[in-house]
Amino acid sequence: MAIRTQESLSGFIATDPQLTYTERGEARFYARFGQENYRREQDGTFTKLEPDFGNLVMYRATAERAYERFSKGDQFVAEGYTHDYEYERDGQQITGTEFVVKKIGHDTARTRYDVDRSPRAQAVDREGSSRETPGFKSPQQTDRSQGAPAMGM
Repeated sequence: MAIRTQESLSGFIATDPQLTYTERGEARFYARFGQENYRREQDGTFTKLEPDFGNLVMYRATAERAYERFSKGDQFVAEGYTHDYEYERDGQQITGTEFVVKKIGHDTARTRYDVDRSPRAQAVDREGSSRETPGFKSPQQTDRSQGAPAMGM
């Protein structure tokens, strides 16, 4: 079995996200992101440096869900790829790089949140039948309402 890998990016949402639509009617999420930088000093401490910034984009349903769930300041981890772009605006050539997100989530090391483990409604495809992967059974969720026993008990 080959392990599929993608580029990843972690950082924070630096601007208020924008949701627009492409000429083809597809949702497009855009925000500037930041990445914190630190320098390790000889005494073992760290000095915080100025952050680096870049462009973050995503499309279609991922864009719509992210727009509902992410705000300026949120810490995230994303999977996707870098894309170099070039276009002309008002007679000027614009070039840059953006990170195109395929999957995104809040950074669990830096974000407090609750997880909703209730089952999602079954998706319905265009023909109206429910989609299921043949031979796939979802794992049973454990009841965590009782809490985990303390170690040694």
